Amino acid sequence: MKTPLCDLNIDELTALVEKYGQPKYRAKQLMRHIAAYDCFDEYTDLPKSFIVQLDGEYSVRPLTEVTRVTASDGAVRYLFKTESGDLIESVYLPHDYGNSVCVSCQVGCGMDCVFCASGKHGLVRNLSAGEILAQVLYIARDRRSVGGVNKIVMMGSGEPLANYENTVKFIRLVNAPDGLNIGMRSISVSTCGLPDNILRLADDGISCTLSLSLHAATDDKRKQIMKIAHKYTVKQLVEALRLYFDKTGRRVILEYILIDGFNDTKYDVTAIKDLLKGLCCHVNLIPLNPTDNCELKPPSKKRAYAFCEQLKVVGVSASVRRSMGSDVAGACGQLKNRTVEAKTLNNKKS
Repeated sequence: MKTPLCDLNIDELTALVEKYGQPKYRAKQLMRHIAAYDCFDEYTDLPKSFIVQLDGEYSVRPLTEVTRVTASDGAVRYLFKTESGDLIESVYLPHDYGNSVCVSCQVGCGMDCVFCASGKHGLVRNLSAGEILAQVLYIARDRRSVGGVNKIVMMGSGEPLANYENTVKFIRLVNAPDGLNIGMRSISVSTCGLPDNILRLADDGISCTLSLSLHAATDDKRKQIMKIAHKYTVKQLVEALRLYFDKTGRRVILEYILIDGFNDTKYDVTAIKDLLKGLCCHVNLIPLNPTDNCELKPPSKKRAYAFCEQLKVVGVSASVRRSMGSDVAGACGQLKNRTVEAKTLNNKKS
């Protein structure tokens, strides 16, 4: 299997062009073509002999679109197949303030959160930095008539900090001046909570927006819905967030899925206030996006906004996030799961 060309950073591209006896400036030419997600036929400013050499060793489009579904709110969910045959999902999210792409960083997920469709079949493998980047490049090219992509969210299938090296390389690739040049402030990384790697991000100079999937402010409740809570306490996670803020100066985000009657009570308001005291943060409330075979339900819109107001009253910065794509299998992993299950059913019938 060929190596994705978009796996390479500018230094690696420079080494590549020198290996083939090309001048160094070819590396920036390659980077520009990679950022445009061009096929080799579009590399018209490079010698044809060099293109033939590259084509023998590298692929320029490591993802193939399998299907897509478009929601009534404009969100577009893409299902891709990798060159190894794995299925992954990405989502295009149009907003007034810019267009975002939510990317997957793993095939499947090993975190096993009870409300999430991504981990239904467990973790298959990590995606390479280029395979993560290719999701952005494909969608940016596909949506360039409506402004392309200017924000990245690592909140698709998989745990970014469990695929640490590829996540960091992806962030640097998407941030590269000769690539998409998307700023750190426009890149968001969501994690279930791996405190050592949260600190490692800051030490490695990554100052993107860090989002912790909290979902419950006490260990007892968090353990009921998140497997990772059996390894790390909420206090450990918040302490890691404090240190991340101290090193980067970036306010952190607490993602909090609202589950009706479970984590949206007055008791939870007090628990959140006490846990986050003194932390520079914002709580992003997300009404649960129901997934197949999950009995958990979202609260009513009225209850969700009432919970938000209660948090504000006690001094916690909070807002209710607008859910997008809910009418087209909006939760991560749903489109993939339904596609695989439909194929399995058809095979059985035949």
